[in-house]
Amino acid sequence: MRHPSLVPLSHDHHHGLALALRCRKQALGQIKPMGTVGLKERAHEARLFFANHLVDHFRAEEDVLFPTLGSLVAASAPIIDQLLQEHEQIRCLALQLETEPGLGKRLFDFGDLLEGHIRKEERELFPLFEQHVGAKDAEIAAEQIRKILGTDARGS
Repeated sequence: MRHPSLVPLSHDHHHGLALALRCRKQALGQIKPMGTVGLKERAHEARLFFANHLVDHFRAEEDVLFPTLGSLVAASAPIIDQLLQEHEQIRCLALQLETEPGLGKRLFDFGDLLEGHIRKEERELFPLFEQHVGAKDAEIAAEQIRKILGTDARGS
């Protein structure tokens, strides 16, 4: 079970994993409608998810989670650096989902990167937080994360 301060982020992760799977399946022609129409629909869904969830999600991680963990666990620096790079890659891919030529590959790459990124946070980063961040620091982080995500408004 996740630490309560990480639950809003894990909630987003759950939805992100489902989207990542749909993106990859759409790119492989395994979801109807197939072809250009399906690719455009899925790309639109991915762009909306990015705008409505990932922008704030990344901000909560970059402004709160990463600095909190980084200040308490020096060994977390390499994974945080990698996750920050992946945030940039995801941002770039999300913007590239607006153009049609090569959309299938970009959609697949977006889904693939998003899934790997989420799994890394859930399997590596979050356990570090849970093991090393004390109750007081975790509660401060939780409040800041909730504020950025507007948790009440998002139903989490």
